Amino acid sequence: MSKKIAIPSAQPGGLDAGLGMHFGHCDLYTLVDVDDNNAVTSVTTIPCISHAQGGCLAPVMYLAEHGVTHLLAGGMGMRPLMGFLQNNIQVFWAGGLPTVGGAVNAFLAGQLPPFTPANTCRGH
Repeated sequence: MSKKIAIPSAQPGGLDAGLGMHFGHCDLYTLVDVDDNNAVTSVTTIPCISHAQGGCLAPVMYLAEHGVTHLLAGGMGMRPLMGFLQNNIQVFWAGGLPTVGGAVNAFLAGQLPPFTPANTCRGH
C-alpha cells in the first residue's frame, strides 16, 4: 500500500535535512511518497503553519488535507497525537535520528516504534 509520510524538518527540507523534533514547531514538513514496494517516488516540502498553544489540531488537519498517511516525529502533545489517530494518520517516534532520510529509512525498515502517549510532550 502506498504511503505519504510527513516529517517535521529543518530548512531547506528534503531527505538530507535535519529533523524538526516537534511536529508543530518545525521550519517545514518534508513529504515523502512511497510506493507499494517501499520505494521513494517523490520528495516535496510544504510550510509549517503556525498555531497557538492548545491550537495543535490545525496542523493535524493541514497534513490530513495533504493526504498524509504517516507522520514521523520526535515530539508532540497528547492532543495532536489523538488528532492524528482520529484522522487515520499513523504516527511513529523518530526522536534522536539526525536526518529526514534516516528517519524514512528506519521507518521503511520497520525500526521505528509507534508514537504512544508515553512519548508526548507536556506543558508547552
